[in-house]
This record gives sequence, structure tokens and C-alpha cells, in this order.
Amino acid sequence: MILTVQKSTVQKIALSGLALMALASCTPQEQAGVISVPPMAPLVMESGISISTISTKPWLVTGGDVLVEVELADQPIGSQLRISLNEIDITGQFKSVAERRAQALLVGLDEGDSTITAQLGGGDQSETLDITNYPITGPIISGPQENPFYCQSSEFQLADGAFLDGPRDANCSVETRISYVYWSTEAEEFKPYSPVLGAAPADVGLISNAGAEVPFIVRVETGTVNRAIYEIAMLHDPAEGEIDPWTRSQGWNGKLVYTHGGGCRTGWYQQGNRTGGVLRKGLLEKGYALTSSTLNVFGQNCNDLLASETHIMVKERFIEHYGDPVYTIATGSSGGSYQSHQTADNYPGVFDGIIVASSFPDVTSATIFTLADSRLLNNYFTATNVESFTLEQQRAVAGYGSWGSIPNLSRGAARLDPLYGFDTPAEEQGGEVSIPALEVLRYDAATPEGVRTTVYDHTVNVYDYVEGSYTAQRPLDNVGIQYGLAALNEGAITTQQFIQLNRDIGGFDRDMNHVADRHQADVQASKRAIESGRILYGGAGLASTPIIDYRSYTDHRENGDIHMIVHQFSTRQRLVNANGHADNHVMNVGGLWGYTEDSPDLGDLFDGMDDWLMAIGTDTLTTDPVSKVVNAKPRYLNDNCWDNTGETRQKIVEEQTFAGNSPCNQLYPAYPTARHVAGTPLANDIVSCQLKDINPADYSVSFSNEQYAQLSEAFPTGVCDWSKGDASGASHQGTWISFGPSPVNQIQ
Repeated sequence: MILTVQKSTVQKIALSGLALMALASCTPQEQAGVISVPPMAPLVMESGISISTISTKPWLVTGGDVLVEVELADQPIGSQLRISLNEIDITGQFKSVAERRAQALLVGLDEGDSTITAQLGGGDQSETLDITNYPITGPIISGPQENPFYCQSSEFQLADGAFLDGPRDANCSVETRISYVYWSTEAEEFKPYSPVLGAAPADVGLISNAGAEVPFIVRVETGTVNRAIYEIAMLHDPAEGEIDPWTRSQGWNGKLVYTHGGGCRTGWYQQGNRTGGVLRKGLLEKGYALTSSTLNVFGQNCNDLLASETHIMVKERFIEHYGDPVYTIATGSSGGSYQSHQTADNYPGVFDGIIVASSFPDVTSATIFTLADSRLLNNYFTATNVESFTLEQQRAVAGYGSWGSIPNLSRGAARLDPLYGFDTPAEEQGGEVSIPALEVLRYDAATPEGVRTTVYDHTVNVYDYVEGSYTAQRPLDNVGIQYGLAALNEGAITTQQFIQLNRDIGGFDRDMNHVADRHQADVQASKRAIESGRILYGGAGLASTPIIDYRSYTDHRENGDIHMIVHQFSTRQRLVNANGHADNHVMNVGGLWGYTEDSPDLGDLFDGMDDWLMAIGTDTLTTDPVSKVVNAKPRYLNDNCWDNTGETRQKIVEEQTFAGNSPCNQLYPAYPTARHVAGTPLANDIVSCQLKDINPADYSVSFSNEQYAQLSEAFPTGVCDWSKGDASGASHQGTWISFGPSPVNQIQ
């Protein structure tokens, strides 16, 4: 193990057979923004030649290798074509993959810029493509790497039960390993498989593939990119021989699933010792390849920008080793939903469809706003004003379906608090670390430069530092928020309770200590969060991404739960706000979320997503990508909920809505958060509200003159006018944004 402490400072659509949307390939001059060229528009080749990178964007090549394609407009690949890299002839490395297309995996690239040139004949027809190569250890777009960073490769267990070796360097690098496992019909689990033994074990499972029975043997590749440990798994019988982008495993269906892990509270300063899991029996049986990495588990890395960067780099490795997948589905629960949503929106082309569970829009807005408000309310009800509110009144102010969610979510606010108190109540404890070696490096008053275990400090490359400190700026604000407004107007609390609550609730200082004054967002941090997609926009890549969102209902759990259904509706509302509709968003509630005969619903959702994506790929007439996605959605794939109250469960097909009296609303009622009770729109994406004067018309109750004066004193600068949007005036600034080192689309 190594604890590093030194500082380090025309969208392409490939239709090859059933090929679908690949990682978008374009020129280095492409600027941030939603690509306006229709996805199916023909490539413009004035020279008669097109050069593109298949495995990644040309300006984001990593590890010294890249899969490249040359296409000719009006003649077959032949002797007249000459291809060079930095003026060195590499024509012989290319192999013809179609009459007018040739590909090569270029290796050994120098770091920095290179130029690929393709010429026809005497050079009258030529085309060039500039590429930029970065180290396999990263970064490419996430900015300076976090330090300290704790390596955990020796704690990482391979698919066959062995462990990785310790790291070779300060970037936690390891030698790439290939392991084999097989599904044992006797043990009903994966067991190690040795390719050198010859005949397969007697208990090896069999899978029907294209009418033939193939052994259920899985090849698992494990290595490191971007300081993360990645895994790639697919069906492959080693008796078939070696595989590469042009010699594919007979067991692979050509499609890729990227898995994720959830969490957040311990996701700091570490490599991680587990991925989102690639030995998913149900998916492997279908022929899918699976991939994931340790930095795509939010309990090990609670930073969606770094997660997106890792997505890009891991998928690049996959394509270079195995070929361009027909499509890529992202899937994950809770913290996995953040990553799926935000990469799909901010870095379109990495994922083609997403299947998420227990979802939130992102980690920066709805989740954190809810957690911070819960800690404020918990402190108010347990320390500031202990006896004035009944438990039901407390619940009405918080909005939640269960009173237990108030202390539960207060505990969840630990991800905002850099100070961990071992002897303090659980609801007040701060950020955690899962690695003892990091404990001695913690921030405290005597160690201001120590590690701060918060979402904001972990994402300081986005938010920047508070001037003259080691503390990140925060997009966190409660100025003008009228806590309990709906509860007051509905008669659940009195006018005096409302006044006292808003007078005394206070806010948090930089260390999440309770203070008398409300906390106010740093304007720069708020703008960065909105502009760069840390707060999910929904109108970029996500606008043309098929989304299936499924959920087990937890709103009524006695001890509370953060995974409330309202967050699902917040995501949908952002899609509506950005695009005018959410027709690419399917919601399922209350199903049996396994991939077996006993729990078939999740398997059905993957089958539905497969039908959806394949229909998109075969639609050659629709040019608008949004319309293409909506038109291709299978008619049977609709919003629904499950009634599990009877002897036989019933599927109820109906549009899922936040409010109403439909059968699904009765079975699975949605409850607001404290901020919704205070008046924020359903999307819950406003960091700092714009303020207005107190207006008696906003209340269903009357205030005495004395009470009105008290209310005015509680809100000296005014109350939230939620209708006017965020006070920063910021808006989403486009896609493929970089925070460095890549200068392309680097945000200012």
C-alpha cells in the first residue's frame, strides 16, 4: 500500500451490423455545447477521406494507445492509401474492416500532441487528425489529482479469489491480470477456472447462444486506469484463443453494461477495494460484457466529475481491447444513479441508455439540500426548541413520510461536515474515513491543511478554495427559506411556531457548526455547479438518452431513509423544464428487482432497454436525436407500479405523478422535502433563491402586527421568490467540459 502525499498539479454513429451509438468521435476543434449536427447525418469528407478515433475523443487519448479508423468516401481501401503518424508511415498497421474502412490500434504514442495523416495517390487528397495523449494514470478533465491518495490494490480480490499485488508506483498502478471463472451448477456460484487444465469441469454451466450450447466461462480483466482499479468481464471460452477488437469472443453479444456502487459518506482520498460488480449472472447469461471501476463506487469516490473522467478512460480501455460495443448501458442504485445521470448528460456518447434505482438527480443539489435542511431541523427540534413541536408537527415541517427521516438524514449530512466527533450523537457526526491511515491526516483547528472529508472539498477543482484557506467554497444556501411554510398554510403548525422556527433555525459555518446566522452560498461555487452540470441539467446528453428508473419504496420506513421517491420526480421535472417533456423517462415502482425467475422484473427492464436501443440503431429516417429516442421507445415500456398487497401481485400501468389520487399514488404516496415544504419547485435545483419582500398574500393565516414585525425581523433581506430561479443567473454551459489538464472546452 502506498499513501501518496506529493502534489500533482461530427458525433459519430457507427452502424456495423447492429452497431449503435458509440463514444462520440469528433475533431479537436469541437467546442462545448450540445452537438447540433443530426446523429445520422453523413460524414462530410471534402478530401474524400475521413479519420476518426473510435475509442475516445481525439483530444482525450490515454495510455499511449488509441483505436483509429480511416474511411474513404468513394473508393475501396487499396494501395493508393498512405497513412502516417507524425510523418512516419503506419499504413501497414491498418486492416480493412469494410470495403471503404480500415482500422488500427495505434500503440506507443508519445505523451502530448500527434498528427495522423491519410493521403490518396500522390497526396492531392489528404486529411489530418490531431490527437493528444495523456498518461494512463490521469487526469484528463478533472483537474489536479487529490492528495493524499491511498492505494488499495493489495486489498482487491480478483474474480478467482486471489488478490492483486501491491501498487508499483505512487499512482497505485498494477500489472493487468486475466482471470477465469465458471458458473458451477453444483455450487450455484462462480468458481475459479484454469484454462491450462484442458477439459472443462463436469459442473460447468451451459448457456444457449445462437442455437448452440456454450460453457458458462467468464474472462475477467483487471487493471488500473486513472488511479482506479477496473474490471471487465465477458463470456469467453479460452479454447477459442485470444480476442481483440476484430476477433471477438463468441459468447459476447456485442453490448456493454457499466455498473456502479452507491454510498458517499466515506468516499474520499482512496483508490477503493471494490468495483460496482461485474459477475452479474443474469447479465452474463444474456451475453453482455460488464465493466466497472473502484472510482465508480461513490462510497469510495463521492465526486461525479472524477467518476465521469473514469467512465471515459475505462470505456476507452474496453474498446481498445475488445472493440466498439453496439451500445453501452449504465446501471446503478443511489450513488450509482448520480453517476449515470450526470455522465449521460455532461459527456454524451459514453452511455447510450441508463437503468437506475433508488435514484437522485445528483449529489450536489437535491440530495445535499435535503440533508443539510434535515440537520438544521434536527438541531432545532432537539437542542434549540425541544418541546414546542409534536413529532407530527416536526414531520409536517420536514415533509417526509416518516418522522424517523429527520434524524436519519441529519446523519447523512456527515458528507458535508469535515469534523468527525466520536463522542457526539450520531446525527451530529461528521465526515467518515474508512482507512485508519487517513485518521492521522484529518483536518482540525490545529491542522488546517489536513484532509477535509466533505463533498465540497473532494470536488474543490470545481468549486475552488475560499481565499486564503484550504477550505472549498460551497454552493449551499438557506437565506430567505421559509421553513414550514406549507405546514403553516395547511394549519399543521401555528403562526408563532413558524416565526420562532425561522427566527432561530440558523445555519452552518464552513465546518458545519451550527451558527445563529443563515448560511449563504459562495457565488462562484454556485455558478460552477450549475454551469458544469454538477447540478443535473437534463437538457444536454440526457435529453436523447433512454432512461429507466425503478424504485423500491422506502418513504414509510420507521427509521427513515434518504431514498425518497420525490427525488425521482425531481429528475423528471428537470427533464421537463429543459426539454418540454420527459418522454424518454420511464418510472417503475415496487417491483421485484432481481434477475432470476423468482425476481424477473430487472431482467425485463434490461430486455426493454435492449429493444429500445436497438430500435434507435435501426431507425435510419429520423434525424433529430430526441425524436429518434422517443419514437423508438417500445409501446410496452411504460410508467407503472406494482400492487403487492394481494395473493397475486398486479402490475398497474399509469403515468407516475408526484401528487394525485391514482392507484399508484395511493400505494406509493410521494412526500416533499423540507425545501419543498418551504416552496421550492419540484425540480429542487435552486442553490440561492432570489428574494422578495414578505407578502401577506402568501399565507393562508393572518399575523398580528407584532407577529408581522417578528417575521420581518427573521427575514431582514426578504423571503424566497422561487419563481425567479437561481440568484446567480448561471445556466448550463455545454458538454464535454474540462477542468484541466485538457484545454479543450476548459471552463473559465
